[in-house]
Amino acid sequence: MSDTATPRPLDGVRVLDLSRVLAGPWATQALADLGAEVIKIERPGAGDDTRLWGPPFAEAADGGCGDAAYFFAANRGKRSVTLDMAQAEGAEIIRRLAADSHVVVENFKVGGLKKYGLDYAALSAVNPALVYCSITGFGQDGPDAHRAGYDYMIQAMGGLMSITGQPDGAPGAEPMKVGVAVVDLFTGLYASNAILAALMQARATGRGAHLDIALFDVQAAMLANQATNWFVSGRTPRRLGNAHPNLSPYQPFACSDGAVVVAVGNDGQFRALCGALGRAELGTDPRFAANAQRVENREALTPLLAQETERFTMAGLMSALEAAGVPCGPVNTVDQVFAEPQAVHRGLTVEQSRPDLAAPIRTVASPIRMDGRPCVHPVPPPALGQDAEAILGALGLDVAALRARGVV
Repeated sequence: MSDTATPRPLDGVRVLDLSRVLAGPWATQALADLGAEVIKIERPGAGDDTRLWGPPFAEAADGGCGDAAYFFAANRGKRSVTLDMAQAEGAEIIRRLAADSHVVVENFKVGGLKKYGLDYAALSAVNPALVYCSITGFGQDGPDAHRAGYDYMIQAMGGLMSITGQPDGAPGAEPMKVGVAVVDLFTGLYASNAILAALMQARATGRGAHLDIALFDVQAAMLANQATNWFVSGRTPRRLGNAHPNLSPYQPFACSDGAVVVAVGNDGQFRALCGALGRAELGTDPRFAANAQRVENREALTPLLAQETERFTMAGLMSALEAAGVPCGPVNTVDQVFAEPQAVHRGLTVEQSRPDLAAPIRTVASPIRMDGRPCVHPVPPPALGQDAEAILGALGLDVAALRARGVV
């Protein structure tokens, strides 16, 4: 499914992407990889903010500075058109494109598009089957609906930082954000799931939907077992560093040349771990024999295991644990991830060329495979406005004249 000749699940679906930065573009990139035609509307002369979110920047073919790597991460497979929606002519062109689209995705502040006649009410009036997805910080209603929302602040406000980082009293203890904008990424995935469901509804009924996806809501949902731990016990979850609130041992252990994560999910695996480390008696110790006891007594158990793992190299420990059927894995740096034989075999790196850049663009492949084939759009992230002539020309518009008036 990575070539243009093979039919893809969303062939024939047109998505008008009015979003920028990460959550919205992540959703629309997922749709593009599945075959949708995604038309990305950008500001003339500037484009998506993330084109400038660097370094690092790609090198342009003329030796100058190209787009930021950040932009490449979320915009594969899209077509770029620049339009100034603040001009009546630009807004009207977007309305015309929406009238012939199946999906609109936007992440403006609540009510921000109404003044341009690009809100759900206006566009659904001319296209009743339109699926219109609004992504905001706090949703379309409520006391915080007017507020802007950014991933970092939502990780804090939504509780994620309160359970991430070293525990109080440990070196470096403080609430900690995740190393990628995980709320934006989850929001993009929830949005793409909702869009697919709404498209099925639209095909069945002829009526689209207004999807209201909020980063804050998504972060609350992401609390998962930590939230239900609180619901059930009444005890507020706390930071545990790399330990797991419900399992033990389930954390990294130091070796002579690095660290290996050991992920014990049941009592049988724990006994196998103890045997592999030469400490079989720990597997039947009443303090540790069952998971609930291991969680209760983790402060006693962890150092006993750690003094054994330090005798191994990473490769030696993983070999011993894999032979015993104990899940484990190395703590890799980013470069080591893509050098893993499994990553190479699965084709997790996508390389695509763009004529204005000196070297190919490399991005991470979609993790979706269908019938054994990867779902990756064959077109690289677009240059700013590269498709204006083709898309606007198909509407019978004089693109050169629009450029002269600053509309494009």
